[in-house]
Formats: sequence, C-alpha cells, structure tokens
Amino acid sequence: MKTEDLKVLFSEDQLQKRIKELADEMNSFYNGEEVIAICVLKGAVMFATDLVKHLNMPLKMEFIRLSSYGTGFNTSGKVNAVDISLPDLNGKNVLIIEDIVDTGLTAKFLMDFMHTNFHTKTTKFCSLLDKKISRRTEIEPDYFGFEIDDKFVVGYGLDYEGYMRNLRFIGYKE
Repeated sequence: MKTEDLKVLFSEDQLQKRIKELADEMNSFYNGEEVIAICVLKGAVMFATDLVKHLNMPLKMEFIRLSSYGTGFNTSGKVNAVDISLPDLNGKNVLIIEDIVDTGLTAKFLMDFMHTNFHTKTTKFCSLLDKKISRRTEIEPDYFGFEIDDKFVVGYGLDYEGYMRNLRFIGYKE
C-alpha cells in the first residue's frame, strides 16, 4: 500500500474540528473534575495527544498497549495485553482513548478488565472511529469521532504493517 494510492476519508481539518467538538462534550460532562486519560497504544497516540490539549480539567495520562491485529488487513480475533500496567484507578474518572472500534473485541476486553480490577467513579470509552458494521460484541463507545463503513483505514495513528501512522489524514484504498 502506498500513500499516493490512498483516498482521503477525513482531512486533517475535519479531524481537528471533530476532536474539538468531542473535547467540548467531555468538558461539559466532567465539569472540571480530575480525569485519568488512558491512551491505547500505538494507534490512538495522535488522537489522544490532540484530544487532551482541549480538555479543561486536572488530567493525568496513562498508556497501555493492547493488540488484536494479525497481519495485513486481517484481525486475529484475539486480544493480547502487551502492557496493561496501570495505577490505582479506584474512585477515579477514567477516560479510555482508542483509535477505532471495529469488532469491539479490544474495547470489550478493556472495559471488562477495568470493571474486574477497579471500582472507578466513571469509566468512559472514546474512539476516534466507530465501525459498527464489523461489530462482534455488544459494545458502543461513549464518545466517537466518526462512524465509518467497512473500509481498511490508515493514517493519523492507524497503520498498515506499522507504517502510515504519521499521515495527517485518514485514508483508505479502494
């Protein structure tokens, strides 16, 4: 896959505008209360970084690494907890930031992990992209940037075999 073969699904301007809108919703919900934002690496790093710049509350960031993708365009169907070490989140407002919810397996794994291991004040799940058409579990993000159809997307943190995360837009190949 080459960058020049991609069609733009969401431009940098569209992404930044929607991220600001999401942050405004979260600012209203949290109303100045402290939040622990958990970025799911590696895909959500660009989104999380831009999102937290607009959040107006005391905020700590944590990073975890999960994986559900195999090779190329195919998901393995299994979630691997590569690094999920977190501080004590009991009684805290937790905001999980993910790049995409497609099958929902990673999101469900993470929400189950949170509910099993912590008694948070609130746990909210935010995903930049929501691919409902691929869902295999009954899980929905509390916040999402854009709903997409069944396309394999790259850019703005999303990758193809480790590459293309650095694109300023989200694209796809027809």
